[in-house]
Amino acid sequence: MINIVEKWLVGQGMPENVAQLIEITISLVLILIAALMARWIAKRFLIPIAEKAVHSSSAKWDDTLVGRGFFNRLASLLPVVVIYTSADLMFPDQSSISEFIKRLSMTLFVLFGVRILDSLLFAARDIYTPVEKEKGKSIGSYVDAVRIIAYVLAGIFMVSILTDKSPWGLLSVFGGLTAVLLLIFKDTILGFIAGIQLSAHDMIRIGDWLEMPKYEADGDVIDISIHTVKVRNWDKTITTIPTYALVSNSFKNWRGMSDSGGRRIKRALNIDMNSIKFCTEEMLAHYERYHLLHDYLTEKKTAIEAYNKEHGVDDTVLVNGRRQTNVGVFRAYIVAYLKAHPKIHRDMTFLVRHLAPTAQGLPIEIYVFSNDQVWANYEAIQADIFDHILAVAPHFDLRVYQYPSGYDLKALAAALPLPSAH
Repeated sequence: MINIVEKWLVGQGMPENVAQLIEITISLVLILIAALMARWIAKRFLIPIAEKAVHSSSAKWDDTLVGRGFFNRLASLLPVVVIYTSADLMFPDQSSISEFIKRLSMTLFVLFGVRILDSLLFAARDIYTPVEKEKGKSIGSYVDAVRIIAYVLAGIFMVSILTDKSPWGLLSVFGGLTAVLLLIFKDTILGFIAGIQLSAHDMIRIGDWLEMPKYEADGDVIDISIHTVKVRNWDKTITTIPTYALVSNSFKNWRGMSDSGGRRIKRALNIDMNSIKFCTEEMLAHYERYHLLHDYLTEKKTAIEAYNKEHGVDDTVLVNGRRQTNVGVFRAYIVAYLKAHPKIHRDMTFLVRHLAPTAQGLPIEIYVFSNDQVWANYEAIQADIFDHILAVAPHFDLRVYQYPSGYDLKALAAALPLPSAH
C-alpha cells in the first residue's frame, strides 16, 4: 500500500523525497490510528468482559486485581502489539524506520510489563493483608524490594533495547559504579536488610505496641515497608521511623505483655514515718472487725504469743519480743484486698513491699498484674485500687505523705497565736 501511494505521488510530479516523507507520515498516522482503535476496543469490550467475569466469581482475590488496575494495565499491551506487528507491514522497504518502531514498541512493552507486575505485587500485598493482621508479619518490605529490582532491571532492558546494546554490558557498567549505587540506594539496602532481620527474628509485627522515645513513637504499628515503619500514637498522630533504625537503635515492644494475659501495676504510696507505731490490744481488736483481716490477725496473734511465751519475753515492755505495727497490718490488708480483687491476675508476680525510706516517707509499692489489658480498663482498675488504699490508710492510724499545700500553711497560720499589740 505504501509503495502504491509513493508511486502515485511521484507520478503526479511530486519530488521523490517529498513523496517518501508523505508516505512515511501517512504510515505513522495509520499505525497510530490502529493503536488507538486497539486501545478503544480493549477499553470498551475486553476490560468490561474481564471485570464482569471477575465480579461474577465467588473468589475475592480476583476483585483485588480489578481494584489495582491489573486488567486495565494488561489491556495496554494490545496497542503495543499492534504497533509492533504493523511496523513490517507498513514499512516493508524502510528497514531503519521499521526497526526503530519495533525498538520503541519493545521498550513500551517492557515499561507496561513492569507496570503489570507492579499491580500484581500490590494486589498480592492486599490479598495478604488479612493474614498479615492475623499473624502480624508484613510482606511490605519484600514487595517494595521486588518492585525496586523490577524497575531497575526494566530500565536497564529499555536502555539496552533503544541502544541495541547487551543488557549484560550495561550491568557491567553499573557494576563499575557500585560505590555510587550504594550511596544512592543506601536507605533502600539498609531498609531491606533490616526488614529481613526484623522478620527473621520476629522483632516486630503489625499491631504491636511499640515505644521508641528517640522518635517520639508510642503506639500501634500499622505498616512495615522497606523504608519506613509507621506507628499510630495514642494521640492518633502518625510517627514514621526508618526501618533500619529499629535494628540500630533500641525500642520497647509490648507484645510480651499482650501475650502474657496480664498488665503490670507498679505504683507506690508514701507513708509518713511519724505515723508508724506498735499496735495496742485495742487497735488490734478494732482491726479484727475488718473482714479481710480477721483470719490474718487471729493467726498472727496466736503465732506471736507462742513465740514470746517460748522465749520468755517480758511483754510489759513495748519493745520486747515480737509485736505488730500498724503499717504491717496495713500491708497485710493490702495483700488481702488485692487477692480478693477480681481483676488481679492470680498466676503472675504478686508483691506488696517496702522500698527504702526517703525524705518523702516510707514507700509501700504494689507490684501486681491486672487480668484486663485494655488501656482504659487497666487505668480504671489501677485507679480504683489506689482510691481504696488511700481512703483506708487513716483507718490504720497512718498518714499518707505529701508536701504541705497552701491549705496546710493556712491552717498552721490560723493555729498560731496572734502577735500582741504594743
